[in-house]
Amino acid sequence: MAETDYSVRSFKGGYDDNLTYLVSCMRTGNQFLVDAAIPLKQLKPFVNRRGLIALFITHTHGDHIAYIDEYVDAFPNLVSMVYKESEDKVKCHYIKPVKQGDIVTVGQLSLEVYYTPGHYPDSVCYLLDDILFTGDTLFVGRTGRTISKGSDTRTLYRSVYDTIMELPDQTTIYPGHDYGPKMTITLKDNIAISPLLQAEDEDDFVQRMADYEADRTIGS
Repeated sequence: MAETDYSVRSFKGGYDDNLTYLVSCMRTGNQFLVDAAIPLKQLKPFVNRRGLIALFITHTHGDHIAYIDEYVDAFPNLVSMVYKESEDKVKCHYIKPVKQGDIVTVGQLSLEVYYTPGHYPDSVCYLLDDILFTGDTLFVGRTGRTISKGSDTRTLYRSVYDTIMELPDQTTIYPGHDYGPKMTITLKDNIAISPLLQAEDEDDFVQRMADYEADRTIGS
């Protein structure tokens, strides 16, 4: 797919340097969001006359769906994609439950769904061409954390190592927060800068995550 077939705009704000993405199909004019973590007023100037037609939710932690009511009120025909067991957590007139391997089309753009639990039970990533919207599963420089209810470090290991890291090296991640030295990065470059992505096996990853959290506690 040529670069001119779509555009991706990044918006930063929300509760904790959250990132929401506005994606436009250049051939049809259709637009969709990845997460509703940013107030509508912040990105409304970039929404075209067609309006938003879809919202792809990476997971249902409150900060990632914080402003969904604003978008549903402004665009009542908005269709929200959310992992199949979390439909009841999303307030939207039209909800499309998704699961591993689903393909969702907006305009002439197709996104593949990857189920990536660990940070949260309903975490999913969305692959558009060579761009992967990772939510809180994977950040620039590290993985997501596993300290909240429902999270699990070993499950996260399998999602990151057996699913995401099996994608091509040049796949570029677009995470749910701006926590790293830059906002996006290729998988290859991310592995090179992140000790959490260099574990020898699952047990090593669990230990690295424990050490990471211990360092955070010491530094806080």
